[in-house]
Amino acid sequence: MALRILVVDDHALFRDGMVSLLKAAGLQVIGEANNGQEAVSEAQRLKPDVILMDIDMPVMNGIEATRQITGTLPGIKVVMLTISQEDQKLVEALRAGAAGYLLKSLNSDEFIKLLQGVERGEPPISGSVTARLINYVAQQSSFNDPIDENLTDREVELLGFLGQGLPNKSIAARLGVSENTVKYHIKNILQKLNYNNRAEAAAYAVRHNLTPRS
Repeated sequence: MALRILVVDDHALFRDGMVSLLKAAGLQVIGEANNGQEAVSEAQRLKPDVILMDIDMPVMNGIEATRQITGTLPGIKVVMLTISQEDQKLVEALRAGAAGYLLKSLNSDEFIKLLQGVERGEPPISGSVTARLINYVAQQSSFNDPIDENLTDREVELLGFLGQGLPNKSIAARLGVSENTVKYHIKNILQKLNYNNRAEAAAYAVRHNLTPRS
């Protein structure tokens, strides 16, 4: 089943282009909104699988809209879509509950590939952005914090692979388990660490030197 997508951006011309691109890739666009307030309303009405959310919009910005949507409709994955490469905005978006962060400068093939990965449980976020996020968040905290004692040995091992930015399929192959098992462990890790997404968990791994040496 194709992903059901809500596109949110205050520039009509960009929205039109995005809708055309998504439909050409076989994805289902079920609605559009031109600001964060409309996004919250449409999310409640349409219950999409994924929302492509611009950050800088009038009335209500994308980060606040994301916070409200993920707080009441946690099953919806919000993917920030923006020209901004500011680390602080990236972190704020992910802490608000965003599942990913895609730059408008991506070429269409890479954009669609990352977005389609959502169905496989992979974070829609480019490798370069992941590396910046991990480094930024890791630098904000001390490396002297102890590892959470509630984490199992397997979860600590898996955290190390998250810290490398590996997708679920690669992690499953390295651990000799199924992708569903990886998803189950990641869900438990996020609950135990009280994180919203795997990018924060990856930063935790880097901060605690859990990333395996190549």
